[in-house]
Amino acid sequence: MTASSRRRDYLALTKPGIIGGNAISVLGGFFLAAQGQIDLWLLLATLAGLSLVIASGCAYNNVIDRDIDAVMERTLSRPLVQGRLSVAETLRFATLLGVAGFALLAVFTNAVTVGLAAFGFAIYVGAYSLWLKRSSEYGTLVGSLSGAMPPVVGYCAVSGQFDGGALTLLVIFCLWQMPHSYAIAIFRFKDYEAAKIPVLPVVRGIGTAKHYILGYVVAFVFASLALSVAGYAGPGYFAVALVMGVYWLYLAMQGYWTTNAERWAKRVFGFSILTITALSVMMSVESSLLPSTPLIAALG
Repeated sequence: MTASSRRRDYLALTKPGIIGGNAISVLGGFFLAAQGQIDLWLLLATLAGLSLVIASGCAYNNVIDRDIDAVMERTLSRPLVQGRLSVAETLRFATLLGVAGFALLAVFTNAVTVGLAAFGFAIYVGAYSLWLKRSSEYGTLVGSLSGAMPPVVGYCAVSGQFDGGALTLLVIFCLWQMPHSYAIAIFRFKDYEAAKIPVLPVVRGIGTAKHYILGYVVAFVFASLALSVAGYAGPGYFAVALVMGVYWLYLAMQGYWTTNAERWAKRVFGFSILTITALSVMMSVESSLLPSTPLIAALG
């Protein structure tokens, strides 16, 4: 194995796509709290530190899930499954990433930020990967707490406290995770079934999963709009959140008359990524240009 191929395998352990998506949400939370007063070094340290922590969690997940990955089509080529990297090498790499990430956060941010990052890491690696993913349909719900941490970490790195804005972000991103994850479980149904992972569509059926997707999207729309109503984001964010949310809701409703659940789930999944990206970008752009005021005040 060449040095370049080993580097690619180590990079694959970190799941770069997940890191990239989370980086966007970190920026959204950070700029939302900063309201145009940007501390560049704090921003870079928060982004780099949390990215390393996420990369560490993903590498540990590769070790934990190597038996599952061996029977799922989309994960068959992962380095541990193919034997290109050993468990010991991966554990050393994961630990190094985690230590570096938490060290950056500890030095440059604050105790609340470090605590939230540690909570998200423990949920993902411990409660979700080691336990609930294999034993309960509620693993997705518990795992959503970990997936919702990046924007909250970005926000609290600036604010230094877990306030109403941080709580609203947590609720928004937790609610977003659910239909996003259920959609994946529908169009990857055979993989999850083969690996005996008890996700909702496998346990209760795709029909029930459609009900849950619709319900969570409705709740997500209200939660995302609440960020503007409470004054943490402005009218521009509200308009984008409303448009994206209503169209995502329309897609979710299409599940009741579709003849191809897999294709429908892929559309729900794809638009979920567009939605959360658009909201994160609007948090960043609008908050950087103009401090937010409550929507009711702005309209009045």
